[in-house]
Amino acid sequence: QVQIRESGGGLVQAGASLRLSCVALGPTISINNIGWYRQGPGKERELVARISNTGYTYYSDSVKGRFTISRDGDKNAADLQMNSLNAEDTGTYYCNSVPPLPSATGRGDYWGQGTQVTVSS
Repeated sequence: QVQIRESGGGLVQAGASLRLSCVALGPTISINNIGWYRQGPGKERELVARISNTGYTYYSDSVKGRFTISRDGDKNAADLQMNSLNAEDTGTYYCNSVPPLPSATGRGDYWGQGTQVTVSS
């Protein structure tokens, strides 16, 4: 089972920036599309940014113009630069394939621990 490790979260004030990083460890696989997902308090998990192994990017409307996703070629790692953070960006951020990797149990999707981002207004 591939393990995904996210890091870089924290508590910041509105208007600040954070940079999240993730890396996929374990059996050698090639993740074509890497995404950053966010789950806010009481909300469903949503995809906020995605990058392909050729550099194609996608952003949700809520983060477009403020967040930038990047990866080093086709490596199984990606960063998310988050600028002009606001309270609506608060949540747990997860990195995963798009679509998400399957769980080793065969039931549902695999998710790492995520990294918490809290923006105070």
